[in-house]
Order: sequence, then C-alpha cells, then structure tokens
Amino acid sequence: MKPKIEDVAKLAGVSPTTVSRVLNNRGYISQKTKDNVQKAMNELNYFPNDLARSLFNKRTYLIGLILPTTSNPFFGELTFHIENICASLGYKVLLCNSLNRIDKEEQYAEMLMRNQVDGIIVGTHNQGTFHYHKQNLPIVAIDRYFSNTIPVVGSDNYAGGKLATEHLLSKGCKKIIHFNAPLQIEAPGQLRRTAFEDVLKKHHMEPVTYEIETPLGHEGQKEVIQKAFGEIPDVDGVFASNDLIAAVVINEAKKRGIDIPNRLKVVGYDGTETGKIMMPQLTTIQQPIDLIAKTAIEILRKEIDGEFGTAPYETQLPVTLLEGKTT
Repeated sequence: MKPKIEDVAKLAGVSPTTVSRVLNNRGYISQKTKDNVQKAMNELNYFPNDLARSLFNKRTYLIGLILPTTSNPFFGELTFHIENICASLGYKVLLCNSLNRIDKEEQYAEMLMRNQVDGIIVGTHNQGTFHYHKQNLPIVAIDRYFSNTIPVVGSDNYAGGKLATEHLLSKGCKKIIHFNAPLQIEAPGQLRRTAFEDVLKKHHMEPVTYEIETPLGHEGQKEVIQKAFGEIPDVDGVFASNDLIAAVVINEAKKRGIDIPNRLKVVGYDGTETGKIMMPQLTTIQQPIDLIAKTAIEILRKEIDGEFGTAPYETQLPVTLLEGKTT
C-alpha cells in the first residue's frame, strides 16, 4: 500500500498539518523538523501528490512548450535552455513538437489547457492557434507574432540582417541573394529580409530574395536553392535566413564546382552550438539563444503572477557576427 501523509507524520513525530506545511514551504518550520520529515519520506519512499499540491497552491508548476520541431538545432538548443531554467525554478516542461501543422498545434494547445499548465511558450508559425489568449492564459511567443496581447521575444533580426549583408559587401560581393520564408508568414524574422533589401538599395544594388515555402524542410530548401543557382549563375554572395539553409547552399555549390569563399561567400543565421560543431567554417549571425530562453521565462512568470501588460510587446536581443571561412 502506498504510504500516506499520516504515515510520514507518525514516523517523523509531527502532525499531518506540519508535514503539509513542509511540503508546501508555508510558515516558519525549524530545520530540524524539515529534516525529520524528509528523512521519514525517504524511509517510506513517499512522494507528494503533485495534483493535490497544485490544487492547494492554485498552480501546477507546469509550462507548455510548443515548437515546430526540436530536430532543428535552434529549437533544440532553445528547448535545452528553457528546460534547464524551468527546472531551476521548480517548473516541469511539457514539450510539444507540432511539425508546423495547425491541427497538431490546436490539439496540443487544448491538451496543455486540460492539464492546467501555468503558461505556454510557443514558437510556431500559425497565428490562429492562440485566439483563446483572451482567457488570460499566460503566453509568450519566441520570434513569432500571434496577437497584440502576446509578448514576443527574439533576436534583433533587423540588426542581424544588416550585419550579414554589410559583411558580404565588405568582402567585395556584387551579386547577393537572400533565402527567407514567404512574406505571408508574419514573424520578426522577416526583418532580416527587410534589412537585406534596405542595405542593398542604399548601395544602389537590386535585392533578390528567394522564398522557401517550408523553411524547416530540407527538400523544399534544396529545390529553391537549385533554382536560384540556375537563374543567377553569377551569384557571389548568399545570406541565408538560417544555418540549415546555409548548409544546403554550401552543399549545392560544391556539387556545381563553385569554390567557397573565392567564388561564392555565404552567411547564415542562428549560430547554435550544434551548428558550430558541424560547420565550424560557417560565417553566421549568432542569436543569444540562452538569453532568449531566460527572457521568455521571466516574462511568462510575470504573467503567471498576474502582471499582464507589464512586459514590452516585443523584446529584441543583440546578435553577434561570427566570421568563419565561408566569407
């Protein structure tokens, strides 16, 4: 039979109320009493009922995290930092991979609400999923726009796009193209494209952007990149909106016998630890992924405490140019 709180109290020589106070860290309790209760719990192999505690505290200490896919290095590293920070604060994370399917996102959102999560961090593209934010469910978006009531945290995308484009120009590139998501995807990442176009226009150059319908899908990336090489054979500079796209560009250039960086220079965007291990030669714009995670959780915790509207609508964190051998 599973031990009960009364069994712990009897073994520790205290009342069940005292055990409850120890478990919920309420009121003053001597360290000796805490130690006796913990010792009794260990001997009995007693584990607190999280559901009962959540009803008592009016919190579940669960955070929902909905992302397109953790197989992408950026989202994988973001998940790592979010889980670590949440664990240090006493929260558990329910991770949902949506594969960018709106039906899965809606199912996951409903599942998280049924499990009474304290809040949700979301990094998917589908704006219609979180219309129920009117119910005052704490939500923070990572580099995505959902509504004017949901705070957005991400890197300074415009500064990153400007850094990348100006770097390619400084290396002597005359024919630069950019790969990004379609304009109908309303996300801060589109500012990378805006910066790219602004910088080239300032230098009296024609900006060319190729849109990739599925920016997280390898085959879709490959098809568009092959088309770009075919249509603009004299391209000498590429700014890719993420490092995975940059990797496909480099592979395609090698197949065509195009020397990097002498004939073609490439700049990516993300700068994840995985990317630096797999492609240490890549010049890229590094996002502060750990700081993005930390800031998102700080804002979410304020919302959980009822401080809706106190955080800025959009938080843009500084980026860094990591120069490698592809430029």
